[in-house]
Amino acid sequence: MPHQIPKQTDVFIVGGGPAGLAAAIALRGQGFGVTVADPALPPIDKTCGEGLMPDGLAALARLGVTLNPQHSFPFRGIRFVGGGSSVDASFPNGTGAGIRRTHLHQSLIDRAEDTGATLLWGARVKGLSGTGVMLNGGAVECRWVVGADGENSRVRQWAGLENARSASLRFGFRRHYRIAPWTDCVEIYWGSGCQIYVTPIGRDEICVVAISRNSRLRLDEVLPMFPELSGRLQSAAATTTERGAVSATRRLARVYRGRVVLVGDASGSVDAITGEGLRLGFEQGMALAAALADGDLRTYAAAHRQLARRPAFMAALMLSMDRSAWLRRRALRALSSEPRIFATQLAMHVGAATTADFIRRSMLPLGRHILTA
Repeated sequence: MPHQIPKQTDVFIVGGGPAGLAAAIALRGQGFGVTVADPALPPIDKTCGEGLMPDGLAALARLGVTLNPQHSFPFRGIRFVGGGSSVDASFPNGTGAGIRRTHLHQSLIDRAEDTGATLLWGARVKGLSGTGVMLNGGAVECRWVVGADGENSRVRQWAGLENARSASLRFGFRRHYRIAPWTDCVEIYWGSGCQIYVTPIGRDEICVVAISRNSRLRLDEVLPMFPELSGRLQSAAATTTERGAVSATRRLARVYRGRVVLVGDASGSVDAITGEGLRLGFEQGMALAAALADGDLRTYAAAHRQLARRPAFMAALMLSMDRSAWLRRRALRALSSEPRIFATQLAMHVGAATTADFIRRSMLPLGRHILTA
């Protein structure tokens, strides 16, 4: 049953996607009154690789969110494929899970409702006021406004937080196929100027995403570049139409001003190649709740910078392979010849390796392999 628009609330969250709902759940845990508004009707879909890393699942668990096993599929690790080479490694800290974005969204909605958050679907926020926000159905007074309205955040614009220290774009296109997963890994296929991610999301369904810097490059053009994968999918029925989205790398100069604060993609983002966007949103929501409970958004800004550091570094490392065919060929050859290097990289990616171990066991031997290959 739809909620009636309240006249006031402690925290008003603009955007009811995963980051906004995670913030709502965490804020309710701190005792705040929370209202969430989104112009869409749930569950909301969005183009993404639909894989959650073990650290992302751990963040969900801390929020009290439980995924239905019937709607998700476990995977043990990551596999890189390209240039005649392949290498895979298992996560050192549990398994990941593939799950349709709509199922994930519904799980977050259920948990947010259980905590007592007020969720306003089909409600469009028109702007900020001196005391709160203005909706298409009235005004709401609040102490804090949280912008969780995505890459093209209007809250970010209204609050004057658009200044970015760095920004770049890539473009992803997704389709689902009815076929039993042939591996217990998420596969990343490396090609010339593009990658394809294959995520098992059910016993008889996979998610396939092509991503590149070319906004016109679609799945049907990319798949023939990967004959093995194309052959597997030749007799598989597509269960959804192709859908696209922008994958942005953006680092903002500031994530709050006054009583307005940003979370999720509205607050900056890392490239989809990391698979860490959702986890970052969950963690940011919890960090924000702790900061508001302490009454100091500076602690949130510091936590935000810390949370983004590792995925930003790993994204830059992987995207260097996207930019250089020479480096990509040598790196994939080196990783396949010494899988322990890849295992250490994956451990670093999910926060299970120290920087010292990463340098000693991964970067130094990888550099030697590349230079001597």
